[in-house]
Amino acid sequence: MKPTTQDQAIESAFGHPVGLLHQRATSGLAEPALQRVMELRAFLAVAELHLARIRDRVHQSTAPQRDLGELNPDDLRTDAEWLEAAVDARVGVLAALTNVLTSMPAAGLERHPLRPLPPTVRPAHAATPAPTRHP
Repeated sequence: MKPTTQDQAIESAFGHPVGLLHQRATSGLAEPALQRVMELRAFLAVAELHLARIRDRVHQSTAPQRDLGELNPDDLRTDAEWLEAAVDARVGVLAALTNVLTSMPAAGLERHPLRPLPPTVRPAHAATPAPTRHP
């Protein structure tokens, strides 16, 4: 699970570490608000990962020590388009996540008690974490 820039806000809103919230959300028994927040968090992690990759690639290709003859305007133009798309995706996900988090009641354990699942209710697949898929 990749960290995001909003993990602290999510932890504050739910009063628990993101890892525990993720486990709860993937158990299939999470309340709708937690499910939505964790889905948005997953989109945010992907958007931020790609945004960082594109930023790093642009920095590498335009580094002062690079030969100016190696600059490729087509590659830079493509990177600029991808950078714009990644920024737009991140901004959209942040807006949706902020909307969900700010529409929730005040934080506290009373609001989101994450009780352990009863052993008879725990899905069989919950015992073994699913492999994560990363681009």
